[in-house]
Amino acid sequence: MCEANAYIEKEGEEELFMESVDVIKPEEGNKLLIMNIFGDQKIFNGKIKKISLVNHKILLERIE
Repeated sequence: MCEANAYIEKEGEEELFMESVDVIKPEEGNKLLIMNIFGDQKIFNGKIKKISLVNHKILLERIE
């Protein structure tokens, strides 16, 4: 499988935001629509900081 887990970076730590992410779609106003393979969807107010395809990891950074 090619899905990855999405994490939020907070004060140098990584907190799990969503598992098995399949799609990330940019929306207006610095928002990301994030969907996983189970059909769950979340809106994240921020940006992608880093994607590691080998490690199946997406690192997100919140924009306040």
